[in-house]
Amino acid sequence: MSDGLRLVVAEDESIIRLDLVEALHDCGYEVVAACGRGDDAVRLVLEHEPDLAILDVKMPGMTGIDAARAITAESSTAVVMLTAFSQRELIEEASDAGAMAYLIKPYRRHDLMAAVELAVTRRREAEALAGQMAALEEQFEERKTIERAKGILMDRNALSEGDAFRFLQRSAMSGRRRMIDIAREIVEQ
Repeated sequence: MSDGLRLVVAEDESIIRLDLVEALHDCGYEVVAACGRGDDAVRLVLEHEPDLAILDVKMPGMTGIDAARAITAESSTAVVMLTAFSQRELIEEASDAGAMAYLIKPYRRHDLMAAVELAVTRRREAEALAGQMAALEEQFEERKTIERAKGILMDRNALSEGDAFRFLQRSAMSGRRRMIDIAREIVEQ
């Protein structure tokens, strides 16, 4: 999974930040930027458009949770939260801010890699679901337009529902066009 993944690391403790960057590099990830402030993390994510951002919860400038909220609102970058605190409320707040995984300090490398892979997988799944939802919404809107066009044809021409549908089908086939395009023209008239 590490092939080609680009990351931004935001951790205010420089030793931990350097260790994170080294661990990620050793595992084949490309760290495109690292910083110690939450507001810088948001700026760097928007600038570099990485696949993932690892954010410490407590940072100057902007908390990691606020940075996660800003990042997930503006980009498709997955977020992993990193903290020394494991309170349930903090984990829920990070999740509500869009974090896809949560890592407790001190972390072990295999836990870090698992969190990275989990977050990226969850982000990809969320994007796929969003794409499916958009396609379903479009299909639903097209279906509504076709139904409206059938209703107009039924009212104007005293057709049955089946005849109105067949009229749309025949018009689309004879003009080598999509039925939705014919329906839109009828509705717009």
